[in-house]
Amino acid sequence: MYQDPPPALMSRLLRRLLLWYFRSRGWTIVGAAPADRRCVIIAVPHTSNWDFINYLGVIDGLGIKAHFMAKRSLFRWPLNRFMTDMGGVSVDQAGGKNYVDAMVAEFARRKEFMLTIAPEGTRGAVKQWRTGFYHIAVAAGVPIVCGMMDYDKKTGGLGRAIMPTGDYAADMKLIFEAYRNVRPRHPERAITDLSVMTAGKQ
Repeated sequence: MYQDPPPALMSRLLRRLLLWYFRSRGWTIVGAAPADRRCVIIAVPHTSNWDFINYLGVIDGLGIKAHFMAKRSLFRWPLNRFMTDMGGVSVDQAGGKNYVDAMVAEFARRKEFMLTIAPEGTRGAVKQWRTGFYHIAVAAGVPIVCGMMDYDKKTGGLGRAIMPTGDYAADMKLIFEAYRNVRPRHPERAITDLSVMTAGKQ
């Protein structure tokens, strides 16, 4: 099974710096590392660039390495080693290649793979989440873990793990429940209407 190479010194120092910065601003980590080291972590609500910076502090504080998708052009010298160290996974979408299939293949070849996805796909307001995260989890047979940042309480962490059943609307109801009391940085950009978001989705 494939394993990422050990991170370089500068990458380790950067992650420690992000954790220090996270805590120095009064934030605390809640929850624990996922019991299943093969999972899809959803990062929602995603309404600010600060979400990503805070999230890096959370995963370092939990002692895990979470991965994320990035376009292949970023994995060239001099960024290639840094991108891999930070958890980047190269995705080639040229010619209409399917990133869902690519990530399912990554799960198949790795003993540990915690893939982070922001289903909203943008920091701006949207009416529906992109469903790629769900299809990846179903096809790979892995749980969906709810990652969150609460800007009222200044807490960040990983919460409930939900094994998808294939019934998107029913599973999304459980996921939405996990975020009921979580306040994003910009609440006006977050999705609050589950019925609109799941309309026509499978």
